[in-house]
Order: sequence, then structure tokens, then C-alpha cells
Amino acid sequence: MTRSFEPENGKVAHVELVDIGVNLTSGQFSRDRDQVVARAVEAGVKTLVLTGTSVPASHEAAALAAAPSSAALFATAGVHPHHAQEATDAWLAELEGLLAQPRVVAVGECGLDFDRNLSPRAEQLRCFEAQLELAAALGRPVFLHERAAHAEVVALVAKYRDRLPGAVIHCFTGTEDELAAYLALDLHVGLTGWICDERRGLGMHAYLRRIPAARLMVETDAPYLLPRTMPRHAADKSRRNEPAFLPWVVATLAEARGETPEEVAATTTATARRFFRLPVA
Repeated sequence: MTRSFEPENGKVAHVELVDIGVNLTSGQFSRDRDQVVARAVEAGVKTLVLTGTSVPASHEAAALAAAPSSAALFATAGVHPHHAQEATDAWLAELEGLLAQPRVVAVGECGLDFDRNLSPRAEQLRCFEAQLELAAALGRPVFLHERAAHAEVVALVAKYRDRLPGAVIHCFTGTEDELAAYLALDLHVGLTGWICDERRGLGMHAYLRRIPAARLMVETDAPYLLPRTMPRHAADKSRRNEPAFLPWVVATLAEARGETPEEVAATTTATARRFFRLPVA
């Protein structure tokens, strides 16, 4: 029997999804944020983890997570490497205060980006290590960013790994060898619509089965990385990604792993709940 890996009515049947990385504080959502969340719930994506990328954005994500919503919203608190040079004065104390809030569930997005180098590398390294130390001290998982800095990220995470309850490589787009190095550190892996891109992500399909189900999670990284497997009419004219489109990532991942979308949805949701210590919906 031929299986269809196209979501039916934009959903994965009978399974609720967790989107572990949504940039809901982005200005691209300012005009219709509530409707974006409502569409996610309608698509079965009923739990969203909102990404904190700077101290101000982490405050905003935490406030959104604490406010009434049609979805279960949680947040991370961290400083992205692009913003590392902005992390001055009491930034670390502010993150610690945010992490005391019950709906702020991880440290990050933090890491290294030696591709764009929007902050000097020395500042990125300082900021990243400080956040790893904070996560270790508080017993919180870490939401990691890495671009063109694989060896450096592995070395720093390895230094703290025994003290961290968990860490996830967010939006993994790397090689099979890089995947193996992350798995050897017992890291989790977050996959996005990158794997739906026939121009850039198709080569990853050959080794996606190597990721243990208990280490695998899915995310949109919305508003970025719109799945190219979607019909063009399904997105708005801006080609903005939304949490509601997560089932398309699940469908592509299922095909690459030789599983059903329902199996991938169930296991990634269970893994996300364990990793972030989320309550059962």
C-alpha cells in the first residue's frame, strides 16, 4: 500500500504536536499574533515554546507565555550569538530572574554563529559560556544555536555536559559526522522545514534515521524556513512560516525515517514534553 506523506487538511491525525522553536516575538507576527496561535491549535500544534533571542525578546516571550492563550505557551530565556555584544551589565541576572518563572523552561537560544559574525567571536564565546554555566547552576536544559562553529560548540558543551540536564541542537542542518558528534554528547536534535527544502536539505534524509526517537524533536523556527513541500497557496503572500505548518515538517521527516507521520508526531511530542518538563495537555 502506498503511503501519503502529505498532511490531511494540514494536520497529523489524532496527535497533538509540540513546536519547540517559535519566534513569536518577531515583528512579522505583530499584526495577527493571536490568529497565528489559533491557526496552530486548529492544525493540532497545541503547545509552542517561544524562543528568547535577547534579553528584551526573552522578557517579551515570557510575558506572552504567561498570558491567556488558546495554546499552551512556554518560553526560553537567552541571548543569541548575534546579540552577544549587547549583553552588558546585569544581563545574566535578568535571565536568571526570567528562568524563575514557571513557564520559562530552558536557557537559550544561545550558542555560536561564526557564519555571519554579527557579534565578535570573543563576545560570542563569553556570552555562550556564561549561559552554559547558568543552565548548569539552575539545572535547566539548553536551546542551542550553531552555524559554522561546530567544533567550538562541541568543545564548550562537552565542558558542561555532565552538569546539564539536557541540550538540544536547534534547527540542525549539519553533516552526518556533525550529527554523530552531537549524539555522542547525548544531545537532542531539533529539525525544521530545512529538511523540506530540495535545494539544501535533501541530503540530510540519508541519515535522519540515525537520530534515536528519544532524542528527536520538531520545530518551525517560524517565521523562517517555510516548508517548501507545502502548496504555494497554503501560505500567505509573504511566504511567512507559522507553527500551523509544523505537520509538513513531520510528514517529510516520517518519509525520510520510514515511519508514519502519526508515529513521528507521537514520539517527538513525548520527547519534547520530557525534555522541557512540560505538563501533559
